[in-house]
Amino acid sequence: MAPAKKGGEKKKGRSAINEVVTREYTINIHKRIHGVGFKKRAPRALKEIRKFAMKEMGTPDVRIDTRLNKAVWAKGIRNVPY
Repeated sequence: MAPAKKGGEKKKGRSAINEVVTREYTINIHKRIHGVGFKKRAPRALKEIRKFAMKEMGTPDVRIDTRLNKAVWAKGIRNVPY
């Protein structure tokens, strides 16, 4: 019989990284950045996307994928895709 180990086991805490949830939504960015100055359009679009995701997912920990970030910035700071 093997001897019992003393105190070697740790409880694993719940990590948000282990519970990644991915959902797909279509967002009308145009109505959210209408009237915003040209030099603030792409940054505001990303803030609005993050705000929408916080509301829909119910969590303050929202991470924007690099592909989405590049798609928003693809045509520059002024010409954000609708």
